[in-house]
Amino acid sequence: MITNISLLSLWVKDIDESKAFYTDVLGFEVGEDLQLGPDFRWCTVVHPAQPEIQLHLSTPSNPLPDYLVEAMNRAQDEGGLPGVGMNVDDCRATYEELRAKGVEFLQPPEERPYGIEALMRDNSGNWMVLVEKRDYSPEDFEGVDLG
Repeated sequence: MITNISLLSLWVKDIDESKAFYTDVLGFEVGEDLQLGPDFRWCTVVHPAQPEIQLHLSTPSNPLPDYLVEAMNRAQDEGGLPGVGMNVDDCRATYEELRAKGVEFLQPPEERPYGIEALMRDNSGNWMVLVEKRDYSPEDFEGVDLG
């Protein structure tokens, strides 16, 4: 039986630069960083409040076929890859703090039925959502356009 989620993989352009972004800018900690043979590096970061979930930072490469590596690289360059959602205690303050550190935001904090949400990119172009959650019900979404 599955008991929990322990690992999420993110495609990144450069493992060292992404590791620095997640640790120095977002406040994650290095989980593991191992070179496993000449062509594969296992690098994870974890959030201190949730160390049981590792974010695996990986570049598109073997064993993926060349056409898929090229497609992933194009998607990264266009900033079209999904990333992860993160809860925050104060979305507006987190937005200001991260903007001051140079983080690119696609959407400033906005009120939503489920809380306050901001949309950013990591340094590889992955979309990331920050949410200051609040209680809601299905009725809160009636007539709401989230597009």
